[in-house]
Order: sequence, then structure tokens, then C-alpha cells
Amino acid sequence: MPINITMPALSPTMEEGNLSKWLVKEGDKVKSGDVIAEIETDKATMEVEAIDEGTIAKLVVPAGTEAVKVNALIAIIAEEGEDVAAAAAGAGSAPKAEAPKAEAAKAETASEAPKAVAPVTDAAPAPSTPAPVADGKRVFSSPLARRLAKEAGLDLSAVTGTGPHGRVVKADIEKASAGGAKAAPAAAQAAPAPAAAKGPSDDNVLKLFAEGSYELLPHDGMRKTIASRLTESSQTVPAYTVSMECELDAMLKLRGEINASAPVKKTEKGEVPAFKLSVNDFIIKALALALRDVPMANASWTSTARVLHKHSDVGVAVSIPDGLITPIVRNAEAKALSVISSEVKDLAKRARDKKLKPEEYQGGTTSVSNLGMFGVSSFTSIVNLPQASIVSIGAGVEKPVVRGGKIEVGTVMTATFAFDHRVIDGALGAELASAFKRYIENPMSMLV
Repeated sequence: MPINITMPALSPTMEEGNLSKWLVKEGDKVKSGDVIAEIETDKATMEVEAIDEGTIAKLVVPAGTEAVKVNALIAIIAEEGEDVAAAAAGAGSAPKAEAPKAEAAKAETASEAPKAVAPVTDAAPAPSTPAPVADGKRVFSSPLARRLAKEAGLDLSAVTGTGPHGRVVKADIEKASAGGAKAAPAAAQAAPAPAAAKGPSDDNVLKLFAEGSYELLPHDGMRKTIASRLTESSQTVPAYTVSMECELDAMLKLRGEINASAPVKKTEKGEVPAFKLSVNDFIIKALALALRDVPMANASWTSTARVLHKHSDVGVAVSIPDGLITPIVRNAEAKALSVISSEVKDLAKRARDKKLKPEEYQGGTTSVSNLGMFGVSSFTSIVNLPQASIVSIGAGVEKPVVRGGKIEVGTVMTATFAFDHRVIDGALGAELASAFKRYIENPMSMLV
């Protein structure tokens, strides 16, 4: 029987994606693990793998189609020995190439209708898709596995997946059934995604400007996501700010000494230092250690409890073409500065290439946004939910400072913290800011 390829959910929050490229064509033979397509989400481009062998019978959704809903049919594979033409005929009508998004929406609706989906048998499991569970998370599983779990009364969240990327497949359900896995709970209703606040209508805005004096740049998925999340944060988070001036002279001296003593490695371009620490690397480490020292500030808000995190997962704001993304340095409090430096460079490069995995930019316990390289003296950032804090770093500038009763010239940086008051009260926020300042001004403490 034909094998359905559906739009996968590449992260727990994904609802739709753009099918940017097919890496196969109709008539090509594929085997499990072959990369067959590239899917573009709001902030990354991900690869889709085949999970069974066969021949590509029909590409239902053309390359370049935008806003394809999760679980929508995108292609059909004919099994070995199956009539390819017959399998393709069961695909229904394919959507037209995505010019207007309305056409894509119609195609998605048609592809999701039961009559347009070819049946899946035990011998030909369909590609895995996520199934919602009671706590709001998603379990990645094949439709066959979900059907068998439902028939057996099993809770998919209690089943360990052995398929690609941890997906639950038929064999896992059979094993769980024999071992007596947990019964499935009643399905919980998913909470609707927050909508961006509405401003003046498009027509009213455009009427304010002379015709021909502007051009329209349509919002892409990233810009829509940024707008929605920042609107949600500004509307729901009772935020306040705390500013702290930090002297950088000791840190700049130590940074220079460490970089000068870095070992060299041979590359195609010759010998280069194994690492080169930046000021931002010290800032990330200082914030991570400060959160370790003030654990009540390393938290997130939920309606029933504060989530106290065991590690400092520090997001680093990275500017990419017409957007912003915050990849995360996990367990930063336990990592050496050279490791943090290497990770940040790698994450930033892949962020600009849109090659980050969702788990590399989702979550985190705090963030750093640094505009000092642009000469900005100080600024305030919006808290990046579900985090409860973010620090905005200004430029280091020379100014008079008092040391031992004498006025000297020092390099001073302003760090402005924004806190979610539901989680971090004023005194706690000040305690965290003070701990951060101590590490910045006594950088040797970050090395021991």
C-alpha cells in the first residue's frame, strides 16, 4: 500500500512550515534515512528523512510552497513492487505552486481530508508525526503507532521511541503492550497560541503616505514570530529594570593575557590561535555563574509554580538578515571560557545560515543582548519568554572612576537587567545584578 509523507512537526510549537526544496523527484528510489526535502520554519531550515524504502510516486506539495500545515500530505511513496502510477493516483489533486498563500491553505485543507489520504497498513508505516499529550508536550510517532497505542489503551508519552530521532514506531508499541505500559490519559485541550495585538488597519496606515513613496516588504515567518512573541511578552510580563555600572579594566587585561597565551593550531590558512576570547564570552560566563550563586533568580513562571532551573542556559542574541535569534549555551556555568567562545561562534554561524535545530534556540533560562560594538551606551531589552531575565550590555567607555580615594580613568560598561516581576522581585534582581558585577570586576574568579 502507498506510504504517506506528511509535513512533520520539527518542534513542539511548530504549526506550519515552508516546503523550501525537494531533494528527490518522482520516480526516485529512496531508503530509510535518505534526506528527501528541506523544510523552513520561522528560524531554521531542517531536513526531512524517509523512514521506509520505496519509490517516490508523487510529490503532492510543490517546492517553494509556504505555510503548509503540520500533518498535511506532501508526498506519496510506493512500496517495493507496488504500481507507482496507482499509488500516485491515490494522492488526490496537488496544490498549485505557492504564489498567493490562499492557494496553499486550500491545498493543505484538501490534503488533510480523510478521502485524500491513502490508507496505511502494518507493513508500511507512515512517517512519524507528533501527537499531543495531556501535559501539552508532543510525542513524535507514526500514525500506525498512534492507532495501535489507542487500540491498546497505551499512553504514548510512557513509550520509549526507537525510531529515527526517538520516534515511536510499531515495534515500540508491541513491546510496551507486552510489558504493560501506562494507560493513556484523557486528551487535554491545547491552549490557543497568543495572537499579536492589533494596531491601526493596513489601509489606514497606507493612507498616511503618498502613493508611490514607499514599497511593501511582506512579513516572512521569522518577522511574524518575532512580532507575536515580543507582543506577548510586553502584554503579559510585568517587567522592571535594574542598571549596574561595571569596571572592565581587570577583565580586559586578563582577556589580553589569555588570548596571547592561547595555543596555536594548524589550518589551511596557516597557524592560528586555538581560541580568541571576546568580552561577550566573559559576560556569558559571569551571568551563568551569577545565576548559579542566586538560584532563586534562575527561574521561569507558570500559572501554578515557579520553575527553578538546575543549570544556567544562557541565550545569546544574534542578529541575522532581517531578524533576530537567540541560540543557547547550555550549562554555561560549568564550561570553560574557551568552550563558551567556540560554541558561540559555531551557534552564531549556523544561526545566520538558518541551520540551527529547534532545541538549540528554544528554552533557556536567561539571555544576553550586546549592542556595545555599535557604540550604544545603554538600552533595555524585552524579556524573552519563558525566561524571566535578560541583560542588555552597552559599550565600554573611558570615564573618571574613584579608586582608593583617587580619581583615575577607567573603562566602564553599563549592564541593564530586565526582570519578570512575577518571578524575580526587586531585591532578588539587585542581588543577581550585584553578583554579575562582582564576576566582571574580578574575572579571575571565573577561572577557578
